Amino acid sequence: FKGKSKNGPWGDSVEEIDWSLGEIVRTISELKLTDNTLIIWTSDNGAPRRSPVQGSNLPLSGWGYTTSEGGMRVPCIMSWPGTIPANTVCDELCTMMDLYPTAAELCYQPLDKSVPRDGHDILPLMTSRYKLKSPYEAFYYYQMDQLQAVRSGKWKLYLPIEMRSRTKNGSPQKQALQLYDVVEDPAESKNLAESNPEVVEQLTQLTEKARVELGDYQQPGSQVRPHAVKEQAFPLLRAYRSP
Repeated sequence: FKGKSKNGPWGDSVEEIDWSLGEIVRTISELKLTDNTLIIWTSDNGAPRRSPVQGSNLPLSGWGYTTSEGGMRVPCIMSWPGTIPANTVCDELCTMMDLYPTAAELCYQPLDKSVPRDGHDILPLMTSRYKLKSPYEAFYYYQMDQLQAVRSGKWKLYLPIEMRSRTKNGSPQKQALQLYDVVEDPAESKNLAESNPEVVEQLTQLTEKARVELGDYQQPGSQVRPHAVKEQAFPLLRAYRSP
């Protein structure tokens, strides 16, 4: 695929991924497994600001490595004929963390409720023809260990802080208080903070809850827990032979 596109190595990679997905879908169809196969197409978040240009986040605002909508959202396309209604769109907030509990539900594997988990089962959102609500009261936008924004429903609030930088040489920048309706205005172009003080207050209270539970820069959270580690992990495949 080298040289196949007009956008250099990045474009060539897109061409190859597109071809690879087509081969996988074709093989699933030939094996008559389409109705029993859930296909999820998603990606890493936010095209970064680079030269030469490597992708675009339009109509979303901003670039990768930021807490803007263009830096945080990812595409997600699902296909499962007979289970996921065709030609439907879900606008509700979900995250990658939801895939694990959703997969457990699909496999009829109950999860231990005594163990705290960040994700939710989103199977109802995937399979319903009706407008259901997101399982999230709020979503918190962190840059490294700093809380920079919060979203609840259609509203997203940027906090008035001095933002930390991901780069060693990056100088801190001040972030003003900003409120956006990211459903109607995904480009985050109209700051509605002044005309919606009650929404600002509501989302500010949610950020205080996040600081207590999840923490903030130089402020440990009460519910932060160590990463899970599986010792001597191996794939659970029939073709796999343990050493």
